[in-house]
Amino acid sequence: MSLTVPNDLLDQARAGDVDDAAFVACVRDSLPYAWSVITELVEQREKTGAQFADNQVPPPDEQARGQLLRCLASDAMRGALERHFGMKLAFQNCHRVAVFDPAAREALSEFVTPRAQILNQEPELVDC
Repeated sequence: MSLTVPNDLLDQARAGDVDDAAFVACVRDSLPYAWSVITELVEQREKTGAQFADNQVPPPDEQARGQLLRCLASDAMRGALERHFGMKLAFQNCHRVAVFDPAAREALSEFVTPRAQILNQEPELVDC
């Protein structure tokens, strides 16, 4: 299961649209490792003023890895986090998450190329 959904949020979904802030809170509470990685990257990018910040540290365990995969593989979760943080998110392998300033289109375009994906491969990451 990707998310632990509180009953009030489930009721909201059954009645119609879901409030973005409530959905983001659900993601934060359900996927704390993924939330912490993304939050730290956002803070790092804002502090440095760089076009992007990325994580290159593998998750400590399979549960953490699963949180990143579930969070970033979901269009709804990724989109909600992008709106919440005002950043564009990108993902390679099992752990290389990056947050991009929305104006950094060229850097984002390079990060998501097949070339960048291939260059990011390492033997120890084949089955990550």
